[in-house]
Amino acid sequence: MDFIEELRWRGMVHDLTPGIEKVLKNPGCSGYIGFDPTADSLHIGSLVQIMTLVHFQRAGHKPIALLGGATGMVGDPSGKSQERNLLDFDTLNKNVEGVRKQLTNFLQFSGSNSAEIVNNYDWLNTISFLDFIRDVGKHITINYMLAKDSVKSRLEHGMSFTEFSYQLVQGYDFYHLNRQKNCVIQMGGSDQWGNIVTGTELIRRKSGKEAYALTTPLIKKTDGGKFGKTEEGNIWLSKDRTSPYKFYQYWLNASDEDVASYLKIFTLFNQKEIAELIRQHEEVPHMRLAQKTLAADVTKRVHGVDELTNVLLASEILFGKATFETLNALSEETFLQVFEGVPQAQISQDLLKKGIPIIDLLVSESRFLTSNGEARREIKANAITINKTRIDEQFVLTAKHLLNERYVLIGKGKKNNFIAVFN
Repeated sequence: MDFIEELRWRGMVHDLTPGIEKVLKNPGCSGYIGFDPTADSLHIGSLVQIMTLVHFQRAGHKPIALLGGATGMVGDPSGKSQERNLLDFDTLNKNVEGVRKQLTNFLQFSGSNSAEIVNNYDWLNTISFLDFIRDVGKHITINYMLAKDSVKSRLEHGMSFTEFSYQLVQGYDFYHLNRQKNCVIQMGGSDQWGNIVTGTELIRRKSGKEAYALTTPLIKKTDGGKFGKTEEGNIWLSKDRTSPYKFYQYWLNASDEDVASYLKIFTLFNQKEIAELIRQHEEVPHMRLAQKTLAADVTKRVHGVDELTNVLLASEILFGKATFETLNALSEETFLQVFEGVPQAQISQDLLKKGIPIIDLLVSESRFLTSNGEARREIKANAITINKTRIDEQFVLTAKHLLNERYVLIGKGKKNNFIAVFN
């Protein structure tokens, strides 16, 4: 199966220029996708383009990831209702390095079609303004630029010359890569179509060569919600911005209506494997087999095997049985993520030297329960757990019961949790 056929069955083709399928029949083509470093991490919306490059390389072609160290200073108006804040040079450099590091986790950088990462600042910073408007601007008419959706949608409310010029700068990137690296294809999201074909037009007018464009659809959730967003904001690829546990949970919570398309877009499972997985899922939908497979595969691809193992252990603890050993196996970070929002009490570690009787722990020290009488009733009813283990009234808490040498998880029934933090 060639590259275009692969993308088509996965639902990843929105628009393409004539002739691209013929060009891609033979392996060894170079193609690129641009990533603007608006933050020091990409979010999961960028995974669509990352996976496009992955498929491009698997089909035998050479993928180039372009980091917009220069265009990031301008700000792409595509899909934006207002102008973005301009970033300073130091912030952009920090963002570029963050994105560069993430991209290296997905592509292969050895072999005959090894991937390459480039930064458009390396060539755009050497061009003077006068040279640019003379050598580039004269080839693209104002009428051509005004016809672009990214421009038309903003004209009523105003658009700076900075943003207006963006499509010329992106078009020049394509021309530069075509001339220097024989790059003949630019890919991106469907909102990038206007910018991409500006590049193909510039190449045609300046060099007489043919170049090609391909865009992918923007991902939409069937419930109308915005893909990649939660109430707390974006789902990021960086674990410092979105924890691996929350990252996993986002995919695990995919609806049955969305999960099949997500499996096609965000994993490398083939048609037969996905069809079989969906068949098994539909037999026992409450087991959420498709969502679990999706979440595990994407989390492993983004965060690695160790983080996935930690996340699966955390999920088992939250939704299944747990012991002191399994709780203590969680990193402190993951433990706090799993029990985020659970009430806490700060208690002195000095009290552990003599041990804390369970009644004192529940009432006077943690104030988890309101009275000694309530504590005794709940213990007698087998409702109280310490680190997910039921205890009796003779239980005494000592340092050996601490999780990560700091925490004790107190439970009442199945849903009421409390964390005692020992300092």
